[in-house]
Amino acid sequence: MSALTQRYAAALADVALAHNAAGIRGELADVAAAYQESSDLRNLLSNPAVSAEVKKSLLDKLAERMQLSQATRNFLFVLVDHHRMELLPHLLPAYDVEIHARLGIAEARVTSAHELSAQEKQELTAALERLTRKKVEAQFAVADSLLGGAVVQIGSTIYDGSVRQQLESLRTTLQSE
Repeated sequence: MSALTQRYAAALADVALAHNAAGIRGELADVAAAYQESSDLRNLLSNPAVSAEVKKSLLDKLAERMQLSQATRNFLFVLVDHHRMELLPHLLPAYDVEIHARLGIAEARVTSAHELSAQEKQELTAALERLTRKKVEAQFAVADSLLGGAVVQIGSTIYDGSVRQQLESLRTTLQSE
């Protein structure tokens, strides 16, 4: 993620927190998807030969059709004014990181040997929230390569509670004795 993308994402987060963070995120995702899917739209908005007024007029029509908030519309105009429309596809992940940091939300990826029940997911999420002292949004996956247990990644930290890791620890302990 570039520093420039992070700065624009931080600016959008400032506006989003003052308005409606969830709504703006969805709108940004919709606009980014349209930008990615339409080569005509992408070419027009990134072409330096096309005036800012033409780009803003097009974005205004697009915003009206997509029923975008004034905050999202204004942010798109800022991107046009600063010749930064090419950042649009990269803004969503940076925006998510920024909003989560400001709201104290940690993202966790949980990989387990078998599908966890709803109660197990809830208990694991609660334990992770106590551990991190943050609200945890967990994504769950199953990996056939695990013998049992689970591996949790939060940011760059990995909590390995897999049976394989426990057996490896036991082996290391026995070898050192």
